[in-house]
Amino acid sequence: MSFNIALSGVSAAQRDLDVTANNIANVNTVGFKESRAEFGDVYAASLLAGGRTKVGDGVLTQEVAQQFSQGSLQFTNTALDLAITGNGFFATTPELGSRDFSYTRAGAFKLDKDNFVVNSNGDNLMGFPVNDDGTSASVALSTTVPVRIPDSSGSPQQTTEVSPRFNLPAGDDAVDVDLFDPDDPLTYNAATSVTVYDSLGDSHVMTYYFMKDANPAVDNEWVVVTYVDDQPLNTSGDTPGTPPVTGANVAGETSGNVVSGFRMQFSSGGDFNGIENADGTAIPTGDVASEQLGPGILINGSDDTQTITTNFAFDPANAIPEEPTQFASSFEVTSLEQDGLPVGRLTGIDIGPDGLVRATFSNGTSEPIVRVALVRFSNEQGLTQQSNTQWQESILSGEALAGEATTGTFGDIQSSALEQANVNLTTELIDLIIAQRNFQANSRALEVNNQLNQTILNIR
Repeated sequence: MSFNIALSGVSAAQRDLDVTANNIANVNTVGFKESRAEFGDVYAASLLAGGRTKVGDGVLTQEVAQQFSQGSLQFTNTALDLAITGNGFFATTPELGSRDFSYTRAGAFKLDKDNFVVNSNGDNLMGFPVNDDGTSASVALSTTVPVRIPDSSGSPQQTTEVSPRFNLPAGDDAVDVDLFDPDDPLTYNAATSVTVYDSLGDSHVMTYYFMKDANPAVDNEWVVVTYVDDQPLNTSGDTPGTPPVTGANVAGETSGNVVSGFRMQFSSGGDFNGIENADGTAIPTGDVASEQLGPGILINGSDDTQTITTNFAFDPANAIPEEPTQFASSFEVTSLEQDGLPVGRLTGIDIGPDGLVRATFSNGTSEPIVRVALVRFSNEQGLTQQSNTQWQESILSGEALAGEATTGTFGDIQSSALEQANVNLTTELIDLIIAQRNFQANSRALEVNNQLNQTILNIR
């Protein structure tokens, strides 16, 4: 019997050495979780045996239990390197359309040839579909989809409004608006330009020409004429080809090329008093709408019904700092903004702590793509371990429960970071020494038993 007891001790010590060696071997494996060999004594007795004199029958390996404690983070320069701080696993599938889920804490992801996010084993990372505002459409594991980074461009947006803020020089000499010529700087006082965009994202230059009227209806009145790509852009409601009311003919041209503008009026203190349209009617909102750009300007097949409103933020009750001014200083543009966007190219990926993957484009826009799914289990130690630091659901682990990062008991997702193995190398080396001593001691017990048996056999 003593041979069997010592042999079980040797076997247990060997198992302990194997587990410790495996932990040490994976000390640099991303997402690895250490294991611990757990033992129990063997004690067999019957109703007729004397329990007080019974000796144990050795030791038995009960379980090699995985330890899912948090590993330290190693920060990287790759946005697709993901680490979980807290509870949860990433869900992966071996191929597109598969529902054979595996779960991992190793977040070293990359893009494949089709721009899907995969790990080193080629398994697809799964995520929840999201709405335009970034909220998840569903948080069920069955509705997850492979995470894919788009290679398309950001959608363009046509300009609908321009918001200029400027100061017109009160001391400038007045000019004859009927002699206006955009090619002759002496026929106007100041000009400024802004890039605007059509429905296809093509850029156009919109220029404002400011003329201090030599024959104004009221004091401190300026005529403003607008051009797009060197083509006159009339104010909405004007009739081209008629003598201008608040605009001007292009110098040397016939009346058929009348340039229609609008009048800006200022108080004696330089505050903005409002705008009049070409027909002399006031524009109380301070928003001057243009006519449709039309095929004369837009020749690339874009939306030729596009109009552009110039917003001066006019407040008839109180002057506000954002309104244009006419002070005794030089012409100065303090702000010139427009709401259009060109076609954008993908410039980066941002993954937030909640797992929301957002693509950013060169035109300044960003779009939510998908939300990385997290999965947890009632009993993590019941998971079936696979290679490549992956686990699968089992009866002991309980059913997989999917959810969003930062909600409930799910942890956070850290982008540009990897979770290192939770192996404490110092502790493992000490355990290695202890297991070695146990192996030696049990081997010595076998040797002593062998010597005693040999002595008995040599009795004459």
